[in-house]
Amino acid sequence: MDEKNLNPQQLNIELSEEIAQGIYSNLAVITHSSSEFVVDFVRIMPGIPKANVKSRIILTPEHAKRLLFALQDNIKKYEAVNGLIKNVKPGSDSMLPPMSFGGPTAQA
Repeated sequence: MDEKNLNPQQLNIELSEEIAQGIYSNLAVITHSSSEFVVDFVRIMPGIPKANVKSRIILTPEHAKRLLFALQDNIKKYEAVNGLIKNVKPGSDSMLPPMSFGGPTAQA
């Protein structure tokens, strides 16, 4: 397809190889002001009391709500194929990943 056949409403999104590899995160911290939502993606590791923010995404309130709806839609589709995602209760300590990550606790 050449450029003159592209739909004018179509957006060409490019994904670099570095960004395509992604960044692992097992904790998201969300804050907001009257004009934006800030989502900090953090990677916490067992036995390490300090965790660094690996990525920060800043969204307008409208984009934050679109993201919410897109996540809800994708979770419904995921659960329809893979079953319910368990052990997630809003507002509880279960929002934090277990520090043992399901494996044995290391001993020195």
